[in-house]
Amino acid sequence: RSSKLCKVEAAHNYHSSHGVIKSFVYIDDISRGEERVKVSLENGRNAGDLPIFFYIPNNLVYKNAYVKFSLARISHEDCCSHCFGDCLTSPVPCVCAAETGSQFAYTPGGFVKEKFLEECISLKREPKQDHYLYCRNCPLQRSKNEKSSVPCKGHLLRKFIKECWSKCWCNKKCGNRIVQQSITVKLQVFLTPEGKGWGLRTLEDLPPGAFVCEYVGEILTNTELLERNVGSPGNKNTRYQVLLDAGWGSKGVLKDEEVLCLDATVYGNVARFINHRCSDATLVEIPVEVETPDHHYYHIALFTTRKVDAMEELTWDYGIDFHDRDHDSGHPMKPFHCLCGSPFCRGRSDMKGDVRLLTYFRRRRKV
Repeated sequence: RSSKLCKVEAAHNYHSSHGVIKSFVYIDDISRGEERVKVSLENGRNAGDLPIFFYIPNNLVYKNAYVKFSLARISHEDCCSHCFGDCLTSPVPCVCAAETGSQFAYTPGGFVKEKFLEECISLKREPKQDHYLYCRNCPLQRSKNEKSSVPCKGHLLRKFIKECWSKCWCNKKCGNRIVQQSITVKLQVFLTPEGKGWGLRTLEDLPPGAFVCEYVGEILTNTELLERNVGSPGNKNTRYQVLLDAGWGSKGVLKDEEVLCLDATVYGNVARFINHRCSDATLVEIPVEVETPDHHYYHIALFTTRKVDAMEELTWDYGIDFHDRDHDSGHPMKPFHCLCGSPFCRGRSDMKGDVRLLTYFRRRRKV
């Protein structure tokens, strides 16, 4: 995998006897060749219109995060050491399917299976009390006060996908290596007409369960993220930070180097342009385990929740509680003025309950 950093610059400044001259550069691929397919920019826009950031196709450790990719950490029992070719064609699912109930999460066509996708969407949109894990000593509360006794607010339980990796005997084109193949659909960054800023849309029709992209950024510890945010107060709405908290409540007290987050503010990929939409977003995040045998580090893979038409905006529910007034909770996502336009927008003052939302999605499943 490439670790080359590509910088999308706002403009190139040239000094001459006439002063500073700005030369705006038109580009047809904001990834600068880092992705398998070009990520285009809306016609009429140029590199000077975009925010400055370094384009990276894979997550990179900032400093102290414990993310160790090694063959020794993955036992022979945790990989398919007897497979050849494509694991999905085997009459008996290999051990990599154990995470998903001994059945692969993907279809031979490369999409998330309907039942598994519906379960992931339901966990996101209709979480119940037993869908949350609670830390004995929550890192978010601990970051505020070393002796804090404030109880954990809970971390949503996720359904994981385990993909085959380098220690497996299947080939690189195995059907259980979808996220590792990176972006394969045509995407375009555009300026939204609703005042939401930049957004991302698909240039082709996408079926339900299609992999769009991974959320990529710097891997930081929770302490590093807190220090970074305190040191750079700025506009909190221009930060692109996500917690990797799917496994936090399943273990004992986590060390700081095991409490991980992703920050795509300065180093990131095209996913940083995906806007938030409450409840009925076109994308859902699914944690995907590849190189590590535990859940403290994983990939955030974004899949379509339904059929998405060409030129339709791709959106993702960030999971923000717009009524949470604990601004010092340590969580990187802070409430903001939501412009998602969803009829189920949680930022609206008249959305006091979830009755309309649950009725809507239950009706959709019956159609």
